[in-house]
Amino acid sequence: MASGWAGDGAVQDQIDATVEDAISRVRRQLPEGESLTHCEECDAPIPEARRIAIPGVHYCVQCQAVRDDDPANHSAYNRRGSKDSQLR
Repeated sequence: MASGWAGDGAVQDQIDATVEDAISRVRRQLPEGESLTHCEECDAPIPEARRIAIPGVHYCVQCQAVRDDDPANHSAYNRRGSKDSQLR
């Protein structure tokens, strides 16, 4: 019988699922394979230390910062579906 109330721990389950989704999304965006020696965007040389630290890197620090600031790369998904988020 439905009581209209969420079960114990339901809110925490939603929070955990949201965090897991965000981590999965970021992991899928990580570069893979061999690092490039020059930036794909501006053709500037990529320092060896960066290529070693981040396997599969394709962008210099400046171009990567611009890509990271792009709002299209951020999710505004609200799993809880609060009334406040539905009004936006």
